Amino acid sequence: MKLLDIHTHLGEVISGGRARRPLTPHQLVDRMNRLGIEKAVLLPLDSPEASDRYFPTESALEASDLYPERLIPFCCVDPRRLRVGRRIERYREMGCVGFGEHKVGLPIDDPRSVEIYRVCGELGMPVLIHMDHLIIPRLNYDEPGLPNLRRVVESLPDTIFIMHGPGWWAEISAEVEMGVAYPKGPVKPGGAADKILEECPNVYADLSAGSAYNALTRDPEFTKDFLERNWRKLLFGTDYLHADQELPIVDLIRELPISEEKKEAIAYGNAAKLLGLEGDR
Repeated sequence: MKLLDIHTHLGEVISGGRARRPLTPHQLVDRMNRLGIEKAVLLPLDSPEASDRYFPTESALEASDLYPERLIPFCCVDPRRLRVGRRIERYREMGCVGFGEHKVGLPIDDPRSVEIYRVCGELGMPVLIHMDHLIIPRLNYDEPGLPNLRRVVESLPDTIFIMHGPGWWAEISAEVEMGVAYPKGPVKPGGAADKILEECPNVYADLSAGSAYNALTRDPEFTKDFLERNWRKLLFGTDYLHADQELPIVDLIRELPISEEKKEAIAYGNAAKLLGLEGDR
């Protein structure tokens, strides 16, 4: 089964003072080879809340030049910078095909972020967003039930949103608890994330990191129905950022309790379509 990883980083991506060796493009591609991942999206980080170190767009472009058949560059610009729209346009001209990881300490509907979403919609660039509104630090935060996210995505139908993070994945349940990023136990049907995926054609979800893995494993019976409802909107990802990182999502994707056709869509096809790579399928 072909895999396209929608979420990786490079460099010295650390947080909370946890120092790790910088991850190189060669190490990333070596891990991809060992895991059977054909292509990976590189997500720069340009906000101080995102990491103690930056992963600039220029580094993503340089890495993709080393492995043009394997690594796909996105761009990222902090919304508090000057001339953000022009920067995104320039990065698009340089070869970036999407925007993210958008991981900033602002409300999800901050006007400066909304302008980024709008520009990316005009340029045909999907936007990958990290949400944390249940824990500190709050990133692209909303209220429980995600009312502001829904309002934004409905107001920008030409923009593709790829949602990620604890604040998003906890919301597959209709019951969320402030301060709990990785809830355990049964999922209460009717969660905001589930509804948004079903009802908003321009919203997709990134299955990377512990938040998505937790969401898919906390209630296996719910997961079966969730996958059947939303398999066209789900994208495999790892959030790979350091060499010794465990990636249980890789085995989980291969074992999902759905048909091979639907697994292949989640593993590769859905992302390939969003990124204009259908000819590689």
